[in-house]
Amino acid sequence: MPLSIYHNPRCSKSRQTLQLLEAHGVTPQVIEYLETPPDAPTLTALLDMLGMEPRELMRKKEKDYRASGADNPQLSRDQLVELMVRTPRLIERPIVVCNGRAAIGRPPEKVLEIL
Repeated sequence: MPLSIYHNPRCSKSRQTLQLLEAHGVTPQVIEYLETPPDAPTLTALLDMLGMEPRELMRKKEKDYRASGADNPQLSRDQLVELMVRTPRLIERPIVVCNGRAAIGRPPEKVLEIL
């Protein structure tokens, strides 16, 4: 499985993480997740690799968090995943995946742990 990064080119941490990978001689598959959002099974797999629940991977300060209803404590895990699929701006970035492991590039150096 190739190394991949769920990337937003407008995000400075995402750009820094991509540059860090390239500086370490790694050319990842770049997935611009706002253009090509992960589907529910992929997002569920990412959550499992990260050892996180959906709300832990959500950008709670995004205006879409409340607007989408993601702040509703009654929503199930599957409902939250579906919200993230429909509103990918809610997904924290960048996410790097390598050999069945995943890490969020916050700080960017965190992704080096899974290489």
